[in-house]
This record gives sequence, C-alpha cells and structure tokens, in this order.
Amino acid sequence: MGKKSILMISALLLTAVLMAACATVPITGRKQLSLISDSEMNAMSFQQYEQVIAESQLSTDAEATAMIKRVGGRIQGAVEEFYRDNGMSGELKGYAWEFNLIESDQVNAWCMPGGKVAFYTGILPVCQDDTGIAVVMGHEIAHAIAEHGSERMSHQIAVQMGGMALSEATKSKPEETQAIYMSVFAVGAQYGAMLPYSRKHESEADHIGLIFMAMAGYDPREAPKFWRRMSAGGGGAPPEFMSTHPSDETRIRQLNENMSEALGYYR
Repeated sequence: MGKKSILMISALLLTAVLMAACATVPITGRKQLSLISDSEMNAMSFQQYEQVIAESQLSTDAEATAMIKRVGGRIQGAVEEFYRDNGMSGELKGYAWEFNLIESDQVNAWCMPGGKVAFYTGILPVCQDDTGIAVVMGHEIAHAIAEHGSERMSHQIAVQMGGMALSEATKSKPEETQAIYMSVFAVGAQYGAMLPYSRKHESEADHIGLIFMAMAGYDPREAPKFWRRMSAGGGGAPPEFMSTHPSDETRIRQLNENMSEALGYYR
C-alpha cells in the first residue's frame, strides 16, 4: 500500500471518529465535537477550581456573598428543571455546584465545567442587583452547560493528536494534554479570569443564559441594559471580560432576537 493510500485511509478514519464524536448543545441545537467525557472534564476542572479558591481571598461581605449564592441557586434550579423536563437529567450527573465571591478589582466571573462558579467583587457595581447578577450567572453557566471548554479542547486534541480520546492522550502524552487543558482553562489569581471564549461561544452563551435567567424568574429584558453598562466600562476601555464578546450592536440585536423565546419561559 502506497503512502498516499495510507494517508487517505487515515484521513477517512479520523473523519469517521470525529463524526461519531458529536454532541448537541441544549436550546440552540448546534452540533459540536466532543472527544472528552464529562467525568474526565469535571475531574480536571474541580481540581483547578479548588486551587483557585485556595489561592484567592474570598469576600467577607456576607450580603454580597449571599446574593451570589442565592442567584446561583436559582439559576441552578432552572438548569436542572430544563434538563428534567427534556428527559436529560442524566447529563448533569457529576455536577457539584458551587458559588463563590472572590475579593478582587477584576470585572469578571466564570464557570468551570461541573458547575463551579466564581464571581469577582469588581463586577458587582456593574451588576447592581440580583437581576444583573442573574445575567452574568446565566451567561457563565451557559458556557459550562454548552460544554464550550470541552469543545475547544476536543478541537485541539483532534488537531494535535489526531482525534485521540482524552483518556488515551492523558496516558500516552500527559504533558501535551495538560498544555492543551491550560490553553483552554487557565484560571487563577495570576490570570484574574478564565481565558476568553470565541465570539461564537459568547453569542451562544448569551442565548442560553437568557433562557435560564428567565426560567429562574429574572426579567430577561434587563439583559441588554446590563451589557450596555458593562460595555461602558466606566468611560474607559471595555474590561477584559468583554475582549472577545460580540460588539455592542450585535449583542443587543441578538439578545432582542431571542427575547420573545426567553419571555416564553419568564414567570
């Protein structure tokens, strides 16, 4: 068999593997590459989340901390209700929800796979109240629910390791696998935030987050107002939190396009 034939067969096999490794994003229905099991991804994210919390100073503001946990609990309830109503509760197996408020001037928040959420006190003035928190909470949890991090990591594994399963890659190429993970999920006190998602993922998280906040009882019509405040950035450059997010006009237009759907869930 010639080299060209071998390459063609390898390409066909890789294509077959990638086609078989497809998942569907809830709510939007978009197909995505998934080479990583939830249990493997959660195990890695839980370990890093614990490290971030250990290295950070948690807020001593009892009222603000209670607000983060209260809103987080309601968004969690909405997610679980959506999955239960759609016969998908099993997909949340392994989630270990946690909501923490970190003392920092960073205008940021993020959610790791498995429901591990961190807010920074610097974003609270922009949020203003529970509904503002719900906009951010829904958006960040949507990234985890849509498995955007797993998707990014799967694409890199496909490119660098030929579609190798994570369990196999971890055993045979542990350093390369860790490097890929850190390129997707590098978070911690030295970073101040999770590395940015693509604009496609940000727009999808806006859509899904809008639905979840509405299901949790927060008025989704407040979401555009929050993003206008965030974009203003106190009169200066937009914060790093916004670096890869859609433009103001695009975001507001897309939110409004999805508003009637979200209002159908609002109660």
